Amino acid sequence: MKVRIAIPSKGRISGPSVSLLEKAGIGLTDNSSRKLFSNTFDPEISVMFTRAADIPVYVADGAADIGITGFDLTQEKNVDVEFLDDLKFGATRLVVAAPENSDFNTVDDLKNVKIVATEFPHLTQKYFEEKNINATIMPLSGATEVAPLIGVADVIADLTSTGTTLKMNHLHEIDTIINSSVRLIANKESLKTKYEKIEAIRTGILGVLHAERKKLIMANVHKSNLDDIKSAMPGMSGPTVSEVYGDESMVAVHSVISETEVFETINKLRKIGAKDLLVLPIERILENK
Repeated sequence: MKVRIAIPSKGRISGPSVSLLEKAGIGLTDNSSRKLFSNTFDPEISVMFTRAADIPVYVADGAADIGITGFDLTQEKNVDVEFLDDLKFGATRLVVAAPENSDFNTVDDLKNVKIVATEFPHLTQKYFEEKNINATIMPLSGATEVAPLIGVADVIADLTSTGTTLKMNHLHEIDTIINSSVRLIANKESLKTKYEKIEAIRTGILGVLHAERKKLIMANVHKSNLDDIKSAMPGMSGPTVSEVYGDESMVAVHSVISETEVFETINKLRKIGAKDLLVLPIERILENK
């Protein structure tokens, strides 16, 4: 039974999504042509390229079994899908912003807002209703930042990651409507009928994410120094120790550690007397719960 994955055809999360699938072993056989559909090296998995904003709808309707898209887009479409995992990239915020020289500086000031321009009318409407503010929501398909500057809206609700674009357009943030990142979502019926395959895909993707910023460190050490080595090597479950063939006085140790711990750990091991130190990249870490 074939599983179809929907991923963005363009935009800031398209490349990382393709890369994530490829690292998970779901390589695309015709990625270079970037057709609407692409086969993968697994005959039971295909990929559909489409607009990120449409992916929640396609997954909810069953046109795709699983999808990779922003949490903000899924909430905006207000569809019933299963959230499988936060993929921990593409972090952004939907914020209310106003011109720097306007009278809108705090949340309390928003009670005087008449018109809000946004690409997220559903979420924006919900936010202002929760604030008991009777504002008119003006849906726009792009260039939202210009709306207050040309006088067609008082404030905007727009996505930002660093706030740089808002500042460049002389806008300042007033409040955050929703925090977002890229999520793995699934059709609820597909999750029942194709669970085994979907779970295998999910496991592969999570394995890639778990391996990010992790390194495998290996060294040969004297058995007499083993206790010191164990305390010097952090790692996910502590170091693994094995015999060194041909030298009964030595053992080989290896452990998975955070990339940020490599420098300190290497120096500790050298002082203890470790030899033949190796630091290797890790492609995937698969956890069996």
